[in-house]
Order: sequence, then structure tokens, then C-alpha cells
Amino acid sequence: MVSNPTMFGLWTWKTFQTDLMALKEQNKLGPLKNKKRYSRKEERKETNKTGKGRMGNSQSPPRNPRFNSASRAFTPKELEDLKSLFTSLAAQSQTNGQYVSSSVFQAYFGLKGPIGDRMFDLASQGRKDNKLTFEDLVITKGTYEKGTNDEIEEFIYRLLDVTDDEILTRSDLETVLVTMFDHIFHLKGSRPESSSHCYMVETFLNAAIFSKDHEGRNDKSMSFEDFRCWCTLVPSVKKFLSNLLAPPDSGRPGSQVPKLLHSENIDPSILLLRDEYAWHIGGALSHEELNEWKLLYHSSLNGLSFNTFLGNISNDGPTVLIIKDREGYIFGGFASQPWERHSDFYGDMKSFLFQLYPKASIFRPTGANNNLQWCAANFSSETIPNGIGFGGRINHFGMFLSASFDQGHTFSCTTFNSPCLSKTSKICPEVIECWGIVRKGMEQEKADVIKGTVLERFKEDRHMLNMVGIANASE
Repeated sequence: MVSNPTMFGLWTWKTFQTDLMALKEQNKLGPLKNKKRYSRKEERKETNKTGKGRMGNSQSPPRNPRFNSASRAFTPKELEDLKSLFTSLAAQSQTNGQYVSSSVFQAYFGLKGPIGDRMFDLASQGRKDNKLTFEDLVITKGTYEKGTNDEIEEFIYRLLDVTDDEILTRSDLETVLVTMFDHIFHLKGSRPESSSHCYMVETFLNAAIFSKDHEGRNDKSMSFEDFRCWCTLVPSVKKFLSNLLAPPDSGRPGSQVPKLLHSENIDPSILLLRDEYAWHIGGALSHEELNEWKLLYHSSLNGLSFNTFLGNISNDGPTVLIIKDREGYIFGGFASQPWERHSDFYGDMKSFLFQLYPKASIFRPTGANNNLQWCAANFSSETIPNGIGFGGRINHFGMFLSASFDQGHTFSCTTFNSPCLSKTSKICPEVIECWGIVRKGMEQEKADVIKGTVLERFKEDRHMLNMVGIANASE
């Protein structure tokens, strides 16, 4: 029995306060040595059993919602590979595994100059601290590689703004294009001349639209819609900029340049097709069609002859037809089907028209009609014009060369949503050349077909000789 309840209550309250302060001090200093440690998996089990977490740690810190969302775009194996990559790059950055530095990041992905700096800035969420965390890497690749088409295009649009002033100018695009060409042709081992560099940059810029006004500025900038339109005209640029975080080698999408094959006695200076043009056209083709392109016909070497042209290119698969006219314009078309004599349009939706100079643009089929390829020879009807062409309608083609090879025309057409490809609708050809797409394995297949055909004919001939009883007489 307690003789003084008031004194007992005071002692109990002071003792409680002392114990509470000691407990708080322990939580500041960390867990006691004999305190049980829980793994995250064990903690989840404990929480599920008791309905609450451990005292003083009932909830773990909330994770970045963007990281959680981006993580779901990857398989467990892909996330594991990303973690291994991050660990390796962080080790090279000498940061105790905490983050990746800008120099190591750019060196690994083969990025240089303004594009490399801007990519790292976007990847590190614009913090300007030269630190890329694992969460940053997952978020960036989740958006840039696994996102919707709109998300990817928005990322690239921001990537082009190398000055980071939220205004995409012609100067920004020029800087990016110069850096791109330097990377692509250095990788190929055939660095273009600086004059060629400027020449090509200008043709790509001429295809761009700058329609966005800014208060206090005389020049206009490229809006997001302008950018999307430009991407459809120069798919090679979008393909390259969409794969900057892929393994940095010659097989990286957007970096492939077809090997141009021609006879050694041909002076390369007479050829219309150069590496930069081939890269531009290749932006609309599959990886398998970017291996080798072989010169099949050149008007300066083979003469302006329609029959010679057809003889050189017949049954040779997909081809690239290029024309330079007397106005100095260079343009043409990709024919996905062999050039064969027809009395009507034929072909498939892989064909397209293109411009190379003074602007670089590609015009793919819209699906408005099936008037894709035209090849007519030796017809006497005026409703079947002899010659080769693409798109549009009879006598109003997207591009057409008459069988005389000395004239043609080009009109805007809904087949490819293409404009007039030259200065005027009339084409007066100065140079015509055609290249065949050499797919991997195609040459061997063709050789096997020819060999098989000869053997079959030989068997048939012997069979006929046996029938008349003279097969052995010749042996």
C-alpha cells in the first residue's frame, strides 16, 4: 500500500519522460547492437502479419513515381542489365558506385560535342551537377526508348535545343547536323570534305520550317509541329537521333551508310550518288537494304538509251533512280519492284520519291491510290506513255521520264503527297543513274538460280537427244 499517491505519480511521470528521451536518442544513433535487422522482404512479411511495420520505421521513404513508371517498361532481365551497365560506368567514374560522370557517359555511348552535352543534361534531369544516378538512367531510357512515339519525339525535340533556351532555332539544327555528319562518317572511315559538310547541312535545313514567333526576336523558331513535319521528310535524322543510347558501333540504327560499288575505272566525280545522299535515302529503308548498292546504269557511261537502261537493270530487284536536270536540281525515286514492262501502274507501298538538292526530302506513299511504279515500252497507244515513272496519274506523274530519255515531267501528287520535284514541272535530264540494292545473300541466290536453270536446260537437251537416239554419238 502506497502511503503518498501524489509522490508516486510524480516519480512515475519523471521516469516515463527519462525513458522516452533515451529512446529518442537511440533512434538518432541508429539501431542497438542486439536489435534484430530485417531485410525488405522480411519487413513486408512482418507488416502483412501484424498490420504495421517495425517501431520507428513503419514506412520506407517514397520512391520516385517517374522511376516506378519507367521501371515497368523493362523486363527484369533488362533492368538487371541496366544495373550492371550503371555499376560499370559508375566504377569508371570513380564515385564509389553512386553516379556516372558526364565524360564517362558520353565516352561509352560515343557521344561528342553539343549533342553529347545536351543528352547528358536531359538524362540527369537538368540538375547541372554532373551526376547521373541509376534512377536517371532508367527514366531516360524508359522515355527515350520505351515511350510512345509522342514521348520519343518530344524528347528528341528537346535534345535539338542544344542552347537549352527553349527556343529551337536554325542555328541549333545546324550545330546538331554538323555533329551528326562528323559522327556518322568518322564511324564509316570516309570523312567528307568540309565543303561537302556545309553543302549537305544546307540541304537538310532547307527542308525545315520555322513558323513560331517570339516576342522581341526577328527570327522565327521551329515549333513542335514543324519538327514533326521535318522528321517525316528526313527520316534518317530521326532514326539517328532516336538511337543515341544504343551500343555505339557501326550497326547502330541511323549510322549505316551503304557501300557504293562501281567499276574501278569510273571517275567517282561523275557520280550523282554520294555517301551523304545514300545515308539520307537509306533513312526510309530497312537494315537489310543498307549493305551494298551497285551502279547499274549511268547515262554518261551507257548513253541516253531506254533499252540499254532496261537491259542493265531488269530483274535486279529494288533500285534507286537519280536524275540531275539542267536546272541543277537532283531528285529521284526508290523502286521496290523490278522495272518490268506493264500497261498499267504496279508496285507496292515500299516505293517513294525523294529530293537531294537543293533540299533533302523523302515522300512516302500516303495510301491515297496504288499508282506507285510505271514502266511501259513499245506501246503505240497514247493512253500508255512509254517510259518510267512514279505516282500521280497517266500524263500527270509525280515523276516521269519518257522512253527517249531526253525529257520528262514532275507534278505534285497525292500518291506520295509530294510537290513538283524540280524548279518547273518540265524535266530536261542532264544525268541519269540507277543503283541496285544488293541484299545480303542475294548474289548467291541469283547465282544458284542461274546455275539451276542451266542444269535443267542441259538435262532437257540430253533428254531430247536420247529420244532421237543420238545422245551417245556426241560422246
